[in-house]
Amino acid sequence: MVQENPLLELDDNAEYQGFQPDNSPSSPAPELSEPQDESTANALATEDDTETKTNSIDESDWFEGTSTSRGARDDDDEHEFPQQAAEPISLREHLNLQISLSQITERDRRITGLLVDGLDDDGYLTQDLEELVSLLPPELEIDLDDLHIALEYLQHLDPPGVGARNLGECLALQLRALPEDTPYREQALLLVTSHLESLASRDFRLIKKSLHCDDDCLRSIQHLVTHLNPRPGSIFNTTVARYIVPDVIVTKIGGAWVANLNPEAMPRLGINRYYASILKQSHDDSAQRLNSQLQEAKWLIKNVKQRFDTILKVSCAIVERQRQFFEHGAVAMRPLVLREIADTLDLHESTVSRVTTQKFMRTPRGIFELKYFFGSHVATDTGGACSATAIRALIKQFVHGENVKKPLSDSQISEILGQQGIVVARRTVAKYRESMQIPPVSLRKSF
Repeated sequence: MVQENPLLELDDNAEYQGFQPDNSPSSPAPELSEPQDESTANALATEDDTETKTNSIDESDWFEGTSTSRGARDDDDEHEFPQQAAEPISLREHLNLQISLSQITERDRRITGLLVDGLDDDGYLTQDLEELVSLLPPELEIDLDDLHIALEYLQHLDPPGVGARNLGECLALQLRALPEDTPYREQALLLVTSHLESLASRDFRLIKKSLHCDDDCLRSIQHLVTHLNPRPGSIFNTTVARYIVPDVIVTKIGGAWVANLNPEAMPRLGINRYYASILKQSHDDSAQRLNSQLQEAKWLIKNVKQRFDTILKVSCAIVERQRQFFEHGAVAMRPLVLREIADTLDLHESTVSRVTTQKFMRTPRGIFELKYFFGSHVATDTGGACSATAIRALIKQFVHGENVKKPLSDSQISEILGQQGIVVARRTVAKYRESMQIPPVSLRKSF
């Protein structure tokens, strides 16, 4: 909108005067950047959305205390030409660079480069060599032996494990790249080439029998294998980190939990003083388009303010109902539904749903999406209710403190919850456990 509307601009000097929560007498006014000063807020409150005339615009209503237009900005080179981050090298570029510096023939380089193009993002060669050779044009005169030779060369490049066709081969390549005197290297090679499925299923008795080792030896072998990289190409994957800027900040002031808007979350919008001055002095039909854009800019500023006021109101209502969470953590989360907040604030349920989606709250316990504080309930023996979030937190605690030699089954966890008065079926425990990506009992067993 700022790019399309010359009357609208980002104003870093603007200040915010918005919703003040009534349920926290000791809470300070939210320190949030606002698109206009106090006089502007008053002007907006009485502004008629259908206004079309521009001659009566009061310049002080929009520009007093605000910054000048874009043209008055500092032209320092550092601001005009920001430094750009270097583009990280990809896996294929890394491999092709090694191939170009190698002493192999030009034909072998091209064949090896052909295999490099067939790698996935994790560095695996997923296409069968026989299938690949059948797809190549006959005039290239590349047979299966040529591909095997090129693959062997590729598998000796950095990073170790690249060019593998399965997990066992990937781990074996990394183990072979280790010094020969590495402790338990040979036993680990036998494990990943012949007994990888037994390791995945935690069949330690069979592994010890096959490798002729005791518990201490198997622990060392397992430690060596689990510290290998099953996805050697992933270190070259260029993913853009998504940094969350919380919309609301919750702090404890005077023994009470208080929610305030984050000054960095709201766009600081204002009216461009230069174009608006031209509009004020113009009385002909040529100003009609600018007048329309002025009204559009005012409308956007007003609605952005209203949206953030609604976010703050909903956040304050959430904090009021989830005080125990902020005091004691997820195990104290109470059941909460959107309708409860909507009825309290006299809003439509869909409005509450929109302002809690992809809106985040920063708390002493971490950053959470506002949706996190809503959840279904499970009945208790006393006739009360326990939130699903609290149950998941309890399951996580039980698993964290279990005996790794005899981990808790879903049925046992269900029984422990029942002893605490929380009625949860075994299948419900399994559903919650899977949602937290906690492996089943057979995969949590150790020795």
